[in-house]
Amino acid sequence: MSKDRPNILWLDTEDLSPNLACYGEPLVKTPNLDRLAGDGVRFTNAFVTGAVCSATRSALATGMYQTSIGAHHHRSNRDKPLPKPARHFSHYLREAGYFVCNGRALTDGEPGKLDLNFKGEFDDFFDGADWSQRQDGQPFFAQMYFPETHRQFYRDPDNPIDMDAVEIPPYYPDHPVVRRMWTLYLETIQNLDKKVGKVLQRLEDEGLAENTAVFFWGDHGRPMVRGKQWLYEGGIHIPLIVRWPGCVAPGIVDDKLVSTIDLTPTWLDAAGVAPPEHMEGQLFLGPEHPGREHIIAARDRCDEVDDRIRCVRTNQYKYIRNYCPELPYTQFGCYKKQAYPELTVMQILHRQDKLTPEQAQFMAPTKPQEELFDLQQDPHELNNLAAQPNQEITLQKMRDILDDWVRETGDCGETPEPEELKLQKDKQFQENYARVMERRGLSADTPDEEYLAWWEKELVRMLGR
Repeated sequence: MSKDRPNILWLDTEDLSPNLACYGEPLVKTPNLDRLAGDGVRFTNAFVTGAVCSATRSALATGMYQTSIGAHHHRSNRDKPLPKPARHFSHYLREAGYFVCNGRALTDGEPGKLDLNFKGEFDDFFDGADWSQRQDGQPFFAQMYFPETHRQFYRDPDNPIDMDAVEIPPYYPDHPVVRRMWTLYLETIQNLDKKVGKVLQRLEDEGLAENTAVFFWGDHGRPMVRGKQWLYEGGIHIPLIVRWPGCVAPGIVDDKLVSTIDLTPTWLDAAGVAPPEHMEGQLFLGPEHPGREHIIAARDRCDEVDDRIRCVRTNQYKYIRNYCPELPYTQFGCYKKQAYPELTVMQILHRQDKLTPEQAQFMAPTKPQEELFDLQQDPHELNNLAAQPNQEITLQKMRDILDDWVRETGDCGETPEPEELKLQKDKQFQENYARVMERRGLSADTPDEEYLAWWEKELVRMLGR
């Protein structure tokens, strides 16, 4: 195999924000990912097109926005084929002679995550679960799946992190439950790093490293309040590292704006396949590709929770349009209530009037129709500038960008889902929530104070302190 037909290895992590040592996270030890970044290029401004896995993965699989192909609602339309001309990227690679596989990391051929919002089974898109199944000399595209940072988190006994030393983002209250949760998240990243190191070592041991382009990414941001399922930085900003010996210079830090739909045409180009014109992504590797002036992300129904939110992000500003301002940021969602302990903390403290004004605004019963943040001055997105007269020019520019995008891409979010589907989702998730709470020795209507006491004991058990 030669440089013009490299192997391509996609290291696919769940629910991961850029909380790695090479991205400046001070307490985390990620030597393998740091080394990968040192051998390649680390992108500081990479973003997903959605804040939940199936929507983002559907966009990545096609190189098109999930809102363009009707794949924007979480885990929906799985009985409907992709609208033409959209195709799963694997078809192009197979036609070019690649063996295309998808496996769960460090398992004996266990298939990896699919989670696409269109019709298709694993065998429709992949030839197997591991590159060892290919023919001799055949180049491969391997999707290697790492579920670590999806809830639930677990500790790293080799490198425990001092819970008292972690820096809690200011949109969370500094509460022991929040500290334990954040510490476990960071230690889970360390466990992820160890697994990544073993996969990279396998490449070395098999003599494949020099002719394999490695892409490490997160499918969306961390699974926490204001993260996964929201369009704030915690939900859409991800790590992206690319190592490609001989083709990508080592030790580069690239600040260009990149969207994950850009990965798909870039993979095809690396494999010698011309990206089809219908793809909405663009090439991003190398100085000849300057990146985007802005990225756009979308949130639609997540599990049983209906909402429609869109955002535009430039290097300086984030604009968010809430199409359902009458709904709160924290609509009840079974997944979030059962998995995000910081949500229950914030709900209790909000009723006790113990949140800061910046924290309390996220617990309000309604949302503003528009939000505008200066990310250079306000990286945590706490000060909404949308109502300030001196921001009207910027606000109008961002509105125009989003309006043009909605029109040009045919944003399917403008068409509501059938009411019977919403009722079905509500029933399904309520029943599941009741089962989860029952397993915890609780009930679906357990008071928050009792639920928080359960979380306190559980997190002490998980962290060991």
